[in-house]
Amino acid sequence: MNIIGKNVKAIREKKGWTQEQFVAKCNLIDWKISRGTLAKIESNVRRVTDIEVEKLALALNITIDALFYLERHNT
Repeated sequence: MNIIGKNVKAIREKKGWTQEQFVAKCNLIDWKISRGTLAKIESNVRRVTDIEVEKLALALNITIDALFYLERHNT
């Protein structure tokens, strides 16, 4: 299940990062993810594992709670 994809995109865009820039940041924390996979996550097409949630938060430099907080307050 993926309920954070829209939040990942919103936070990434707020930071002014392209998908390519964000993927590069993910690679720096030893998470090999492609731009296509990120696009699928952001469009809620691809399932996100618990470990990936942790890595997304780390790469975005936010808390895990923040990924879910936006979702609850944007609906």
